[in-house]
Amino acid sequence: MKEFDLAVFLVVFQEMLGPLLWILPALGIAGLAAFVAVLLHEGGLVSRRLVRSEIVGVLGGFAALGLMATVTISGFSDAGGPVDWLLVGLIWGVGLVGATILAYAVQGLFAWKAPHGH
Repeated sequence: MKEFDLAVFLVVFQEMLGPLLWILPALGIAGLAAFVAVLLHEGGLVSRRLVRSEIVGVLGGFAALGLMATVTISGFSDAGGPVDWLLVGLIWGVGLVGATILAYAVQGLFAWKAPHGH
């Protein structure tokens, strides 16, 4: 492949992920929008909720690695060079951040709906 063609990458990712190719980015955009809405509504971060979200985020990182291993039909023993391990770390990091933001947003939306005073 001598040229960089986005259409090729789109087709490859569509083949690997199927409908998840569209569901995961939509979930990420919706989670980010909800996170911003919660921040604007509350005027800042709530530390207790953030800590709970970070714990969920760690699990989200491992879930992203599990999804990667399932989609690529390979295991972690197949990672050979430093670039492979960098990619594994990036995938875990994206899962961590995405799950943390989504968990914070969901908790914030539920707290938003709850009666005030507790």
